Amino acid sequence: MAKKRPAKAFHREAEVKEFDEEVIQIDRVTRVVKGGRRLRFRCLVAIGDRKGRVGIGIGKATEVVSGIKKAIAKAKKSLLKVPITNKGSIPHEVKIKHKSARLFVMPATSGTGVIAGGSLRKILSLAGIKNVLSKNYGTNNKVVTAQATMIALKKLHPVRQSDQPKAEKPEAKKEKEEAVEAKGKPPSADVSAETPVKEEAPEGKKEETKFPEKKLAKKKTPKPKKKPEKKLKS
Repeated sequence: MAKKRPAKAFHREAEVKEFDEEVIQIDRVTRVVKGGRRLRFRCLVAIGDRKGRVGIGIGKATEVVSGIKKAIAKAKKSLLKVPITNKGSIPHEVKIKHKSARLFVMPATSGTGVIAGGSLRKILSLAGIKNVLSKNYGTNNKVVTAQATMIALKKLHPVRQSDQPKAEKPEAKKEKEEAVEAKGKPPSADVSAETPVKEEAPEGKKEETKFPEKKLAKKKTPKPKKKPEKKLKS
């Protein structure tokens, strides 16, 4: 009888996802037709790589899983590049009104965090923004708020050169390293030509230097001028 071969173990490598996915909302929607009502699911999904790229998409299907897949495919087609400063914030403040949503987003210092709520918070965090202040004055509808957030991010101007981290040139780095090494070295034994050298003198005599001190010349005081005598008329 032929021997049975042992089953080989297949090791599947985990797929590295390019974008992080976040499901914002899932709703049941119905459509009235001649025969009755058709039930479907509407999925709102946001994707981002947390390095400045973000997008949103809406997908409808009879099943939730297929609806999410449709939304992700649409989100990849509508990706947006967001300018981010070296402090993890936005370059300037933005005010936007879209339908019934009114948003106000402004930059913040490092350590503030993402001060936002709802779909606005999820989209900003997926974009890679770490410090920002925001306020939603309008509706609480997540779909409208997500659309308004994307419009606000489109209005951001690119980062200035002063806000970007400056890369040091290799020549400047070498100069700094040489300066640090020079500070650590002991002072050299060479004596400069300008410093006076003391000569050993025999006992009873003062030490003299090669550069004796110059005697200060006395200033001559000007003599007062005599006034001419007036001759008397005879």
